[in-house]
Amino acid sequence: MTTASKNISSTDTRTAAAEPIRVLLAAGGTGGHVYPAIAIADAIRAMDPHTEILFVGTRDRMEWEAVPKSGYDIKSVWISGFHRRLTPQNLLFPFKLLTSIVQSYSIIRSFKPDVMVACGGFAAGPIGWVAAKLNVPIVIQEQNSYPGVTNRILARHAVSIFTAFEAAKNYLPEEKITLSGNPVRGELKQSDSLAARKVFDFNSESPVLLILGGSGGALALNNIMQKELDQLHNKAGLQIIWQCGKRYFQELKEQIDTDSYPNLRLTQFIDEMPAAYGAADLVVTRAGASTCSELMQLGQPAIFVPSPNVAGDHQAKNAHSMVDAGAAELLAESELDEKFSDTITNLINNDERLQSMGKAMKSLAKPDAADTIAKEIYSLVQKQTNE
Repeated sequence: MTTASKNISSTDTRTAAAEPIRVLLAAGGTGGHVYPAIAIADAIRAMDPHTEILFVGTRDRMEWEAVPKSGYDIKSVWISGFHRRLTPQNLLFPFKLLTSIVQSYSIIRSFKPDVMVACGGFAAGPIGWVAAKLNVPIVIQEQNSYPGVTNRILARHAVSIFTAFEAAKNYLPEEKITLSGNPVRGELKQSDSLAARKVFDFNSESPVLLILGGSGGALALNNIMQKELDQLHNKAGLQIIWQCGKRYFQELKEQIDTDSYPNLRLTQFIDEMPAAYGAADLVVTRAGASTCSELMQLGQPAIFVPSPNVAGDHQAKNAHSMVDAGAAELLAESELDEKFSDTITNLINNDERLQSMGKAMKSLAKPDAADTIAKEIYSLVQKQTNE
């Protein structure tokens, strides 16, 4: 492994050097892994534009488009998750694992990273294992209260671990942990409410409800919204932005007479997320790590409906940490039929409660997370250089 001739400390990150450091980032599968990795890369590049950065991911997941769109090179490894039940895909897993390890050796030997940053997802597994074998220092960024299996495995090899939730220390080596928060998209800024409402052609008087199902949509949220749409829109008088996901959009569009709901904005994906957050008085959402961090940064009151179909029930753990801080309320999927509309209408019309939740949410934010991690990476490389 090469060492970079960087004279950059955590207190003076602008000092340039003749030889740029080389940073390898591995993340894949979902936006919850990929976008924090991109945010870290952006922070590193902002500190020194000469830094050489390479991503590792898989060709059939979102990182293959998101990373190049953000201006970074990416190499692929042939790997996928292991299903807990017997499937044809599991029969291929040993071959994929062996192939991904060979590919990882080739990537690391060629790129010669000074440090590897693992942000989770199965793509980080083989490249992280090979990095450990080749004595490349590993930094982990864990987004959730309950760490994913890849980061739990790599944790024993890591020199530093950055977490977003206090509860993660129960599953990772506590002596290596810094509670940094999750890096979030640089373009996410607080939007003026009136201007944001104009983007959606909403008035300034009626409350705005934002429903987020994630890029893939959330069937349980879509089902209860379809059932309670008349109650929320017509009877409660709410203006609604409903992001239902690509797979459900066409069917819902055909089933719902949108002309009967003039203040409904049904969409498969929201391009103007700052405006959507800025317009909303209340957000109803899953409790994925990226969404939680965005809500914290913006001080946005929320009702969480955690997905029960995730590893370690980590969304419920994420949500509970914010509920305990007074920043959000929680509804289990099993409670939706009974409590959904009443919980929303009681809360969205309680300005004092919304303000209190917003302040509590904002107090949880760590807006400098990406910079904190980037500085540690530079300090780590400098320490390796001086040894």
